[in-house]
Amino acid sequence: MSQIEIFKSALDEEIESYAYGAHPLELYEPIRYLMHLQGKRLRPMLTLLAAGMFTEDWKHALKPAHAVEVFHNFTLMHDDIMDNAPLRRGSPTVHAKWNTNTAILSGDVMLVQAYELFLNSPEGLLPKILKRFNRTAAEVCEGQQLDMNFETRQEVSIPEYIEMIRLKTSVLLGYSLELGAILGGAEDTSIRSLYEAGVNMGLGFQLKDDLLDVYGDPERFGKQVGGDILANKKTYLYLKALDKADEDTRQELLVHFGKPAADARAKVEAVTAIYNRLGIRDITEELIRSYFEKALKAIEGLPVEEDRKVHLLGFAEYLMNRDK
Repeated sequence: MSQIEIFKSALDEEIESYAYGAHPLELYEPIRYLMHLQGKRLRPMLTLLAAGMFTEDWKHALKPAHAVEVFHNFTLMHDDIMDNAPLRRGSPTVHAKWNTNTAILSGDVMLVQAYELFLNSPEGLLPKILKRFNRTAAEVCEGQQLDMNFETRQEVSIPEYIEMIRLKTSVLLGYSLELGAILGGAEDTSIRSLYEAGVNMGLGFQLKDDLLDVYGDPERFGKQVGGDILANKKTYLYLKALDKADEDTRQELLVHFGKPAADARAKVEAVTAIYNRLGIRDITEELIRSYFEKALKAIEGLPVEEDRKVHLLGFAEYLMNRDK
């Protein structure tokens, strides 16, 4: 098996075998349900890949990596309540399958479980790990609040949007790599470089999600194509289109985003046609590449043997080129 396959197998075994809790069943069963829905698990994978660059003893990073995945899923459980989302990874969301109160309480316990898993970190590293985790967790919440604020604001700037996704999505990818570097015994300069690599990777990752929402193959993407358009979300594509459009096109776009869709398919096709006229797909793809190139450059500059970088570099390139 390749190193990535070894990491994935160990990570799957760690997550699938973990009990989370037993009684009352109604509290813990939703956690097991969500954790076993088989998301990408890219955050804990990043932690293991970073640790593996600096130490052969990467297995001691498994439980802290697991903690990051539990925290990520905790945020998803609560985000789904706020968005009133019916599906997560093609299956009913926790609040839809059980109820909202259960989802809130189970999510709260997930955050506690994340801290419990972090306690498996080497004792001398724990204060640093938890201090950085606490800051990251607060930033994720800040990003979610900004996202909610943007729903009711008439105008959002592109820098504001980039800052929102940096907080909501990117900082946790940055922390995932930072955590692995700390656990692997890396020097502070390498830890900082990997954090910045993860943040840039996260920005590219979220912008790729925005792009795939419009241009992805629904069979591969696993979500309704055009969902952001139908929800009137102010994504980068929409904001860039407003920025580039002449006044007539701008008004046309604002009309589409200013009312519910009488015909969902027609709305998606009309907005996509505007994006096509303005070259928004190419502009977005170039920005995605620029963020991933920053991440790759930071990884390439790490003071470790080239063969230790190859797996993380390959994983970053996979994320850049993914179609789902």
